[in-house]
Amino acid sequence: MSAIYRLSRSLISHRLIYLSVVRGAEICLFLLAGLSAFLLRFEFTIPHDRKLDLAYALAVWVPIQALTYYSLRLWSGAWKFVSLHDALRLLWANFAATVISALIIFGVDPRFPRSLYILDFMLCYLLSVGVRAAFRMAIEVSNLRAGSSHRQRTFIYGAGAAGVMVLRESRSNGNLGYHICGFIDDNPVKAGFIIQGTRVLGSGRDLAQLAAKHDVQHVLIAIPSASGSQMRTILGFCADAKLRFKTIPALSEIIHGRGLATQIRDVAVEDLLGRTAARLDEGLIRGKVEGEVVLVTGAAGSIGSELCRQIARFNPARIIGLEMAETALFHLQQEMKELFPEVHLEPVIGNIKDRGRLRELFELHRPTVVFHAAAYKHVPMMETHLFEAVENNILGTYNVAALAGEYGVREFVMISSDKAVRPTSIMGVTKRVAEMLVASLEVGTTKYVSVRFGNVLGSNGSVVPIFRRQIEAGGPITVTHPEMRRYFMTIPEAAQLVMQAYAMGKGGEIFVLDMGKPIRIVDLATQLILLSGLRPGEDIKIEFSGVRPGEKLYEELNTHDEEMVPTYHEKIHIFTGNGSRMPNVASQIEEIRRLCETRSRSLVLTLKELVADYNPSSQVLQTAIEQPAAARTPNSQNGHGRLIESSSAATLGY
Repeated sequence: MSAIYRLSRSLISHRLIYLSVVRGAEICLFLLAGLSAFLLRFEFTIPHDRKLDLAYALAVWVPIQALTYYSLRLWSGAWKFVSLHDALRLLWANFAATVISALIIFGVDPRFPRSLYILDFMLCYLLSVGVRAAFRMAIEVSNLRAGSSHRQRTFIYGAGAAGVMVLRESRSNGNLGYHICGFIDDNPVKAGFIIQGTRVLGSGRDLAQLAAKHDVQHVLIAIPSASGSQMRTILGFCADAKLRFKTIPALSEIIHGRGLATQIRDVAVEDLLGRTAARLDEGLIRGKVEGEVVLVTGAAGSIGSELCRQIARFNPARIIGLEMAETALFHLQQEMKELFPEVHLEPVIGNIKDRGRLRELFELHRPTVVFHAAAYKHVPMMETHLFEAVENNILGTYNVAALAGEYGVREFVMISSDKAVRPTSIMGVTKRVAEMLVASLEVGTTKYVSVRFGNVLGSNGSVVPIFRRQIEAGGPITVTHPEMRRYFMTIPEAAQLVMQAYAMGKGGEIFVLDMGKPIRIVDLATQLILLSGLRPGEDIKIEFSGVRPGEKLYEELNTHDEEMVPTYHEKIHIFTGNGSRMPNVASQIEEIRRLCETRSRSLVLTLKELVADYNPSSQVLQTAIEQPAAARTPNSQNGHGRLIESSSAATLGY
């Protein structure tokens, strides 16, 4: 405690010394301005009969100016950060001081030369601004000279507000370590402009030539509003010029961070999507989440865990996290304790296929809102695990949804996939059936909705972490097909829009998130290689392995018989259509359950009957036709129709 006391006393002492020096210097400037005004007025020879006027004027001007500066807190600012805003405040302060002084002096001596008021005003203002500007200039020059030998010669890509901010920061903050040699901007109007002494040298197409001319090795990309295509183009220019590159975050990130110097970062693959931040009706969401008990299934998965984080922002009574993967659930629990200590996350180990365990959960915790994110989602793997996929994605979903209605849950939200549209895979058709049964359920007062979207970057099983591991291993990167395209969005954006769709839901809707334009997987692989500082085709090769069973070259977000209905949110749509509901849900589910228990090959036909536009892969059809009888024999020991050597099914989240 004594050390803290001494430190605080030292800081207070230093501040008092600083303020005393600043105020003393400013008073000297007031005296100098007043004296100079008289000298200029009388051509540097003050008449003897005017010396008394000088003394009287200084006796009025200096205290009034000092009081005005003090009242407007102009003595509290740091000179090294002086800006145009400070210059305007100084202008107002000097004008006010001049008016007040003139009224006082005029009341005593109406014959006092009026030109002296104007001269004193101008000189006092110019000296105040000039001294501050000179002080800031001296600091910046000192910072530029300090360590200039190890500063990296750098271009700023983007001559807008963000670029100017980077330029200012590089001059005033030696921690940045950049020597700015010029701006690069693709707007031809800006070519040749000089911004705060730094020239706009050319466009991105000239980057290689300009980098060689100015001996530059780095580029700071200062275009927070750049679209995905713009970022990919800029990355290509940097790669052609063999330059290292970093970017700055959006202004909102800087505001919530600890300054620009600590937030200049490598370009991330998320930047290449060019996705803008989701606009949320936070008041509406808070009104539906605050004080509620919220259940999230698949809570430790990519989407499930992000949903927990987003839900915690709106102060629920508690969050129930259902998950089979205990280690991932433990880590989520620890993270939530750190990020949201005021919100309790109750970890629950369980499987959505275990109806008894689910009933225990609903009985004990009585959730009022359910986000169902648990699912098997790996397309090629599910092609060889038909029954496990159906049991988990269809029967497991039905278990959670039916119990939600039985226990009076107010709202049930299921996370779906674009692979449910005209499905060609087991994963896709099971999600489509799940959508249909959720849209068809009418249990008590529970409102059921589904939210459909495409791939999320960095999710479990996503191509991005796979590609990164292949790059770290030295390649090659394996891509299934040159024209394979997918929709992508970031995990936080997907979870935020799910929350928004949930708040908008009335019951029975299938919400579809705006995914933008699909991206070629080979382009994504190329950009990831560039982001790693390597050259595609030279340092890391890209190989094509062929389309896997159940995969499509192009994903879709709606079927031909689904009609898009707009909502008031530009990134959320509603699809309706004849195929969105399942007749006789209970009997259909019992039939599917029976076929799974007996391991009947006719399950594929049943799925085809339920989803008319399902086009099974040749592998699934072949397996169904050639399935040996022994594999369909019920296990005599447990009385359930399960494969003796079948894979154990776990509830994994998105």
